[in-house]
Amino acid sequence: MSSPGPAEEPSSSQPPVETTPWNLPNALTAFRLVLVPVFAWMLLAHPDTFGWRLATAGAFTLAILTDSIDGYLARKYNIVTKFGKLADPIADKALTGMAFIGLSIIDELSWWVTIVILVREWGITLMRFVMLRYGVMAANRGGKIKTVLQSVAVIGYLLPLPGWAHVIAMVVMASAFVVTVVTGFDYIRQAVKLRRQATAPP
Repeated sequence: MSSPGPAEEPSSSQPPVETTPWNLPNALTAFRLVLVPVFAWMLLAHPDTFGWRLATAGAFTLAILTDSIDGYLARKYNIVTKFGKLADPIADKALTGMAFIGLSIIDELSWWVTIVILVREWGITLMRFVMLRYGVMAANRGGKIKTVLQSVAVIGYLLPLPGWAHVIAMVVMASAFVVTVVTGFDYIRQAVKLRRQATAPP
């Protein structure tokens, strides 16, 4: 994340100020964007090759780590840029979206799972930006757990695991699916409450 998103607060007491787009968090975000098509090619071109599946899982893991690092740096040093605000959520959703779509294309994850997750992810992201006119919707703990579960589940599916270990990956994916849907409804509840409070007569 190259800049604190609409639901994040900088760790410093100083308010964030617009800075030059030439900084490390933005570079990491750009790198993550570049990794998306590379990751997609690795997965779709070599779905059944053991070594390539290891490399594909490694590329996805690297991209996830850059997301954590650039978010940490952006909050720590109050780095806010227009590029970061726009590119960071796009990079995040493009990466995870490509992972789910790719797994469905190679017939390792049901399409209905991918569709429900992507509709929730992009829909809630759009809703949170629209709701900025009424106030900031804070990220909840469930959303963070959802992100971790999705990442672990995708890595588990990407790795060429033996049968018993793949069962574990399936359990994690099922948990990620449930948490994704539940937190999506929770964000909708927050949005309704926020709008009522903002439009209520004084």
